[in-house]
Amino acid sequence: MSPACPFCDLPADRILAVDGPCLAFRDGFPVSAGHTLVIPRRHVASFRDLTPDEWTAAHRLARKLAADLQAADPAITGFNFGANDGTDAGQSVFHCHLHLIPRRAGDHPAPRGGIRGVIPGKAHY
Repeated sequence: MSPACPFCDLPADRILAVDGPCLAFRDGFPVSAGHTLVIPRRHVASFRDLTPDEWTAAHRLARKLAADLQAADPAITGFNFGANDGTDAGQSVFHCHLHLIPRRAGDHPAPRGGIRGVIPGKAHY
């Protein structure tokens, strides 16, 4: 636990799901409806510091939440799933968190390339 970390002491009513060492909650600044964060309970900054058990639990949570989101909203036709790891990658909260971002047809005029678009001009190849 880190006292200055907004993810280390989440109110119970924000937590959507728990799987052993990991939990999930909706992003406070969602990119799309249903945008969810999966985090380890343990305070570590990077996905590179996750234990095998944490990775496995995070993966299970992401799969379950993706299925739940699609069941609740059939307009969801895909997901972006990943992490901003480090300041230069855009990480702003230094508690490892994996973004599960639901995507819907037409939510972007040119979705090809997906996360490659974080660097201008790289998504279209």
